[in-house]
Amino acid sequence: MRRTKKRLGEMLVEAGIITHNQLDEALTQKRTGEKLGDALMRLNYLTETQLIQVLHEQLNVPIISIYAQDINVTVTKLVPKVIAQKHDIMPISLQGNTLFIATADPLDLIAIDDVRLQTGMNIEVGIATREQIRKTISRFYEMDASLIEILKEEAPELERQETASRDDAPVIRLVNQLFLSAIDQRASDIHFDPHEKQLHVRFRVDGDLRTETVYPKKIQSVMLTRLKVMSNLDITESRLPQDGRIKYTLRGRPYDFRVSTLPTMYGEKIVIRVLDSSEGLTDLTKLDFGDENEAVYRDMLKRPNGIILITGPTGSGKSSTLYASLRELNEESKNIITVEDPVEYQLDGINQVQVNTKVGLTFASGLRSILRQDPNIVMVGEIRDTETAEIAIRASLTGHLVLSTLHTNSAISSITRLIDMGVEPFLVAASTSGLVAQRLVRRVCRDCGHEQPVSKREQELFSAESVPVERIMRGNGCASCNFTGYRGRLAIHEVVPIDEGLRRLIMNQATEAEMVAYAKAQGVRFLLADGLDKVALGLTNTEEILRTVITE
Repeated sequence: MRRTKKRLGEMLVEAGIITHNQLDEALTQKRTGEKLGDALMRLNYLTETQLIQVLHEQLNVPIISIYAQDINVTVTKLVPKVIAQKHDIMPISLQGNTLFIATADPLDLIAIDDVRLQTGMNIEVGIATREQIRKTISRFYEMDASLIEILKEEAPELERQETASRDDAPVIRLVNQLFLSAIDQRASDIHFDPHEKQLHVRFRVDGDLRTETVYPKKIQSVMLTRLKVMSNLDITESRLPQDGRIKYTLRGRPYDFRVSTLPTMYGEKIVIRVLDSSEGLTDLTKLDFGDENEAVYRDMLKRPNGIILITGPTGSGKSSTLYASLRELNEESKNIITVEDPVEYQLDGINQVQVNTKVGLTFASGLRSILRQDPNIVMVGEIRDTETAEIAIRASLTGHLVLSTLHTNSAISSITRLIDMGVEPFLVAASTSGLVAQRLVRRVCRDCGHEQPVSKREQELFSAESVPVERIMRGNGCASCNFTGYRGRLAIHEVVPIDEGLRRLIMNQATEAEMVAYAKAQGVRFLLADGLDKVALGLTNTEEILRTVITE
């Protein structure tokens, strides 16, 4: 590979991939130690495949697919694990005195020289995605070796090691590598599923569960024990569900892992929610509201009192919307207090209370105490019962802005849900200032997405919602999206402000259908319409919207 003085930013601008303004923004927002390419991808200004293509064309470096390579384990012994992990480099093959390696950054000449000095060989470079490299490093350097060590030892000996918390114990290395693999694949959850003869590990990526690996039954006990030790759970209790939390730093970034155990026929099932502490907090402009919905929602937040409800099923991004709202509202002149279960992200300048039912600190009791703390804004993680609902509503009527969530299928149905809980209709009408329903849908992969004409059935659907469209995007499937045609997710919303007309309907106990018809007449875009708007923009496709949104 020939050396070059040309900078990456200049290459990308010359290739027309990014603009000068985007380059300047990335340089300004680049975190300490973060490479420019990573910053641009984080800001969604380019994909890794686009970056690799530019480097390939500008530097004449070949692009390789690691998954298609027949890697001999003896080649991996030439490059120590610490160097492979430090530089995201994977040795591929050896020909004479020339070692061929895959790297995500062929401009990192220091890393290449490091490998050359370590091996004493000539180095040839190919480009691959960082995700492929890290997953292959994990498999060749850690997972297989740790698994072999575990299987060579007896379970009682492994559990003794676990109790001693030996950092180099094979089970500890294996669990750490599973966490790293989940992060590299952008997994939101890790499932440990006990079966009769095996332990299945699955990752939820972009909303869909995928089997990552299958382990022999022999290692189930020691692996699950390790997870319970890490999350400070009772390792002697396997008959009752438990909840815990792991705080962990991987590759210099802090992560929170929320742990939940559940007894099943073949052992305890453990599900771990992955929370990136540095990525979880965002602002309203990055929540895919759309200009009109964002303006309406911001108007709701500007009101000094009233209750705003964010609705949707588990995993629909409600917490992200709440935290973004709190960041928007957070000012020195305001006293903001939250009561949550659990506290997912810690916010500077905001007083956050963790629910603890074991000592009697519930949403209701916590909220009652919060109101004696002179708050301006209150956030209740979830309204689960009548008592919490009534306290929250009365708080909003006495000069407080209250934000909370509710599990309902639509924004309007949260009104009927509150009334079904036993809250008087006149209280719901007087206190509620706005409703938001949301879902998460998969984005069409930017690397393999291509335009297709709209089918006759789709044209009818778009016409019914008054959405103009000629062509839509679909993904063919590629290495970037794991051949699914989708990479990443975005939110679709319905934002319903409560005006005088809707308040009268609530007090008169109108049906949900009547309230929906009124909201539509006022110009509210419901989930299906908002989803189709985003299909027309090329962000997702019709199948994904219909899969996610319940239509009659």
